[in-house]
Amino acid sequence: MASFAKIGLNSKVIEVLVVHNNELKDSNGVEQEVNGINFLTNLTGWAIWKQSFKDGTRKNTAGIGFTYDEEKDAFIPLKPYNSWILNETTCQWDAPSAMPDDGKRYQWNEETTTWDLDE
Repeated sequence: MASFAKIGLNSKVIEVLVVHNNELKDSNGVEQEVNGINFLTNLTGWAIWKQSFKDGTRKNTAGIGFTYDEEKDAFIPLKPYNSWILNETTCQWDAPSAMPDDGKRYQWNEETTTWDLDE
């Protein structure tokens, strides 16, 4: 099964639908994204669709509320905190400081922009 994200205003993912892989196959039996897009366009009407992959092809698997960045060809998740910074390589949001790696549980504190021990 293949997942496709419907892209709305401001490049936001507004819907994710699953399409059977047979719908993606061309006359040679090779899966093509454009065939899935055509299938969904015929099914739902005009829209912008992008295939979402689990293998990291578009960095992240699409989810509702994500943004599709055309230049990066990537789905970017919602920003969890105002202070977090987009990692241009992974298209994930990184905290301004790394979480301690001492085996303890921590929670991000946006007011102090630090990691607090989660007790």
